Amino acid sequence: MNAQESTSTRPYLIRALYEWCTDNGLTPYVAVRVDDSVQVPREYVKDGEIVLNISFDATSSLQLGNEFIEFKARFGGKPREILVPVGRVIAIYARENGQGMAFPPPVDNLVGGDVATTTTALAQVVAPTDAESAVTAPVSEDRVVQLVTTEEGKKDDGGDAPRPPPTAGGARPSLKRVK
Repeated sequence: MNAQESTSTRPYLIRALYEWCTDNGLTPYVAVRVDDSVQVPREYVKDGEIVLNISFDATSSLQLGNEFIEFKARFGGKPREILVPVGRVIAIYARENGQGMAFPPPVDNLVGGDVATTTTALAQVVAPTDAESAVTAPVSEDRVVQLVTTEEGKKDDGGDAPRPPPTAGGARPSLKRVK
């Protein structure tokens, strides 16, 4: 089997980061780019995306497969069956500290979103702050982006300039390319 025939690394990375979150007592969240192949409550989709809590406490019958993420969850008190193709996951991260990984988003039609936005290849991950601000960085299709939380004044990229101090809500995660 050559590199072109091998399976995607995305489902394996999702499972690894899910396990890392649960082992460390953190809450795993997945950000999903929604289209017609994604089975989620449409009333919770915003700008063509939805963020799902996939922790043990929030789901039942969770299956993190190579093709789909499947589980049952309650939305507004109503039980729903959720089905997300792994290729539609654009990030998995810990709610408490924002650490995780973003993936290049798929480029196609969105539900409730703008198709032009998808062609810009931006990964958006919601930072765990009270203001719920988003961190956005350009992503190349052949690279993986990792969320890294930095402390005030520390350098995270080996550069000369220190990072700006975090906002009043706590440390903000930043995106760092992993080659």
